[in-house]
Amino acid sequence: MTATYTFDVFSSLDGYGAATGDWTGYWGKQGPELLDHRLALYDPEQRMVFGATTYRMFAQMVAASTDASEVRDPWVTRMRNLPATVISKTLEGPLDWPDATLVSGDAVDVVARLKKESDVPLRSHGSLAMNRALMAAGLVDRVQVTLFPVITGQTGQDPIFHGAADFDLRLLETRTLDGDIQELVYRPTLH
Repeated sequence: MTATYTFDVFSSLDGYGAATGDWTGYWGKQGPELLDHRLALYDPEQRMVFGATTYRMFAQMVAASTDASEVRDPWVTRMRNLPATVISKTLEGPLDWPDATLVSGDAVDVVARLKKESDVPLRSHGSLAMNRALMAAGLVDRVQVTLFPVITGQTGQDPIFHGAADFDLRLLETRTLDGDIQELVYRPTLH
């Protein structure tokens, strides 16, 4: 059996994964429904998959955070305590992550192997460049976009699908959280 792979990403309406300026995490739009739903998503057993850039960012954010910061939201703590595979050609261990395995190599090859061998679903939060490559290789089963009600035309960073191949998307699930945050789950196929 092949494990499913979900590319899980937060986005502004105009397709950015982050923003500069006075925007805070979640673009300041999070509410209790979003946070409870995120915790429920990360409750089942699964393996996280990160590229080196996202792993470094998460590790730095956690190290610099306090107990009261959103970096320590319960779903983030749960995500951090799930088994993880970090794919990198440049990182060296040990990693500052409770149950992480560092794998050197091409992400397409590593994830293809993980999908064949894993007994649990695979999920990646962020890791934009890596996930664009995995989508192009046909390894992403689900794209889960949490769409925040903001446009960050002047301050947007990390365009999520910049340089991606063309895809047709089949809508599998949709939900509204906290009144105006949309979660959309798609099955991508190369166009």
